[in-house]
Amino acid sequence: MSLAALLPATTAFIKRAPRMLVGGAWVEAADGQTMPLHNPATGEVLCVVPKATPEDVDRAVLAARHAFDDSAWTRTRPRERQNLLWKLADLMERDAQLLAQLECLNNGKSAAVAQVMDVQLSIDFLRYMAGWATKIEGSSIEVSLPLMPNDQFHSFIRREAVGVVGAIVAWNFPLLLACWKLGPALATGCTVVLKPADETPLSALKLAELVQEAGYPEGVFNVVTGTGITAGSALTHNPLVDKLTFTGSTAVGKQIGKIAMDSMTRVTLELGGKSPTIVMADADLKSAAAGAASAIFFNQGQVCCAGSRLYVQRKHFDNVVADIADIANAMKLGNGLDSSVDMGPLISARQQERVAHYIEMGRESGATIACGGEQYGPGFFVKPTVIVDVDQQHSLVQEEIFGPVLVAIPFDDEADALRMANDSPYGLGASIWSNDLGAVHRMIPRIKSGSVWVNCHSALDPALPFGGYKMSGVGREMGYAAIEHYTELKSVLIKL
Repeated sequence: MSLAALLPATTAFIKRAPRMLVGGAWVEAADGQTMPLHNPATGEVLCVVPKATPEDVDRAVLAARHAFDDSAWTRTRPRERQNLLWKLADLMERDAQLLAQLECLNNGKSAAVAQVMDVQLSIDFLRYMAGWATKIEGSSIEVSLPLMPNDQFHSFIRREAVGVVGAIVAWNFPLLLACWKLGPALATGCTVVLKPADETPLSALKLAELVQEAGYPEGVFNVVTGTGITAGSALTHNPLVDKLTFTGSTAVGKQIGKIAMDSMTRVTLELGGKSPTIVMADADLKSAAAGAASAIFFNQGQVCCAGSRLYVQRKHFDNVVADIADIANAMKLGNGLDSSVDMGPLISARQQERVAHYIEMGRESGATIACGGEQYGPGFFVKPTVIVDVDQQHSLVQEEIFGPVLVAIPFDDEADALRMANDSPYGLGASIWSNDLGAVHRMIPRIKSGSVWVNCHSALDPALPFGGYKMSGVGREMGYAAIEHYTELKSVLIKL
């Protein structure tokens, strides 16, 4: 195995004193406690970071509150917010390899893939959002007011920044998810307190350094590291937070949504998924098999919109499954610093055990493991797995596994495919593999998911809103829809 050499800057960042950014200052936790981060490829402790207390979170929120209410940030013009986002994106581009190595070490994913995917998509998204800073607009309207027929009025509608944003992100795409929150918040003039996932705060801390270097005022962006049960809960309950935005599991998202409703805090939730991949009989079957494999095995299957349910028209089912199994068996697993590796480890021993548990459930129920199914170490590895002979109502089909496990089921006709695709509590994404445009356009409106891809899967663009139906969340990331979620509307009526 030939591992890429770590940049000196990467090594130095990992070895630095444990600090987090609060109100423009790099600080320890109030009680001095830290928590270890592990390298998923080896299981070894990578470094330690502060374990924030509720007091730390409250100080960060107060700093964000002051920055929104009383600092120069409130007087920045759209062009200034645009240029600051461009500067931040430029700095990320300069440090792209460093950011990718931090993602690899902290998350387990391939550093090479992280640089061209996670980091580049983050940069592209910030540049896209920078453009919206100068295009946020209201409108004027002629009012009637029949009870005041002799008076004249001027009326208009303003779109204003929502305020202090509490952002909590998952561990599968730490940098990209942080930028999905940060971009629209800074474009609209909000301030942010970011709580990265317990397991993966390193790229968020580096992002905070770059925010400072870009020239943002103190308190505009704050990062608190710690556990969800302590730091995340404190952020969720803080009354000075105007909006909560969360990406993570449906179970936690439902808790955050309930808390937000108690105080009428604005909230967006991008949650779990169990996305169907539908292969019609007329599809290019080799391309569909390769696409279905990528849909589930990319990022070790740790993708909210991963194509974890495969439905293939019955007469081609065995051939497509065999092709996917061949792809899976040929994949090289290993350390993400090795550029020849196709798949890295799962995020943690806990996640490895969870995925292995689902595979064992399949075995015990009589399902057939077409390939994979094994776990090994050191590190937290699970081989890419395909399971067949599974009932539609089985937990393997209905529950999010969040690992490289594909469940494949045959279908007979279009109606059968749609019925099974929609038979899920989730509705984040779906893909159709077909060259029959008539069938595709019949199926798209009937699939209950926030995104539908045709002859591709998980293809994301900054201009396209992303979010889910049903248990997959509330609200949308990306596109102009994100701007709407970080602003409030104010109606103004002036009697002349």
